[in-house]
Amino acid sequence: MKLAELAQRLGAECHGKPDSVITGVAGIEEAGPGHVTFVANPKYAGLAKRTKAGAVLVAPDFPEIEASTLRIKNPYLAFAKAIEIFHPAPSYAAGIHPTAVIDPTAQIGEGASIGAYVVVGEHCIIGEHATILPHVVIYPNASIGDHFFAHAHAVVREGCMVGDHVILQNGVVVGSDGYGFAKDNAGKWHKIVQSGPAVIEDHVEIQANSCIDRASVGETRIGRGAKIDNLVQVGHGSSVGENTLLCAQVGLAGSTHIGDDAVLAGQVGVAGHCHIGDRVIVTAQSGVGGNIEAGKIISGSPAYDNRAWLRVCAIMPRLPELLKQFERKRKTENG
Repeated sequence: MKLAELAQRLGAECHGKPDSVITGVAGIEEAGPGHVTFVANPKYAGLAKRTKAGAVLVAPDFPEIEASTLRIKNPYLAFAKAIEIFHPAPSYAAGIHPTAVIDPTAQIGEGASIGAYVVVGEHCIIGEHATILPHVVIYPNASIGDHFFAHAHAVVREGCMVGDHVILQNGVVVGSDGYGFAKDNAGKWHKIVQSGPAVIEDHVEIQANSCIDRASVGETRIGRGAKIDNLVQVGHGSSVGENTLLCAQVGLAGSTHIGDDAVLAGQVGVAGHCHIGDRVIVTAQSGVGGNIEAGKIISGSPAYDNRAWLRVCAIMPRLPELLKQFERKRKTENG
């Protein structure tokens, strides 16, 4: 499309050549004359001056460059929308594949697309305009809202509740048994029945091979708008707040409670029964063993204040030399 049309669709102000043709999107270093790219961080401004892109999405106060610019308050979000324009998601026709097994007691909303070998158990409720791809299994008594999208091999277990506009990527399990065992008098492990459901609120996305365990009692809950990356484990009885991000390989032990708008970066581990406040950021590979106040940024294992952790990290490579200096000074002082 012409650059002027793209600007209109994104709600951006076009500076440069409105009649130039844009055929796709690309990163700023790889982009060519037919591509639109973006700069959201000022430290990449130099790349914008050298880019061969046909147009660059930038903030309104970005300096003029040789390439055409599309000026908008949030260039990163606009670039995400540009990707959607040039790479629209596949659409799936409404209907039920003949190999799908739908229990007669299940309720399927209008406009649903149910793929090959899908299984929907008794007394399930699935809302309108669901897209359920091949080999998805919905256990009995599950309740699912409108615009549900489940990729192949996702599973929603018995009695779990899923809201509207929820996306489950491949291999997600909602409501798998929590890890609960009690020793009997003979010293053997007795399995604790996991009786409570997992509840997934609206506009949640859970990515590939992540598991949201059901609770032994009560519930496990993922708050509205939360986004969960690949290979994440949410333990039984935990809760994750609204708009919180759990990045790849995060592990929450049972009864962990995460506030709203928090970010747990990759491979963060949280011990059971911890409370992490709103807007907390836990940096990658940190281990949390206690409660964290709202708004804190923490790092390390055991995790503590990020600024102190950065100072410790800066000192660590110097420790051998500092130790030598200390030993020399001690010997000098002791004669």
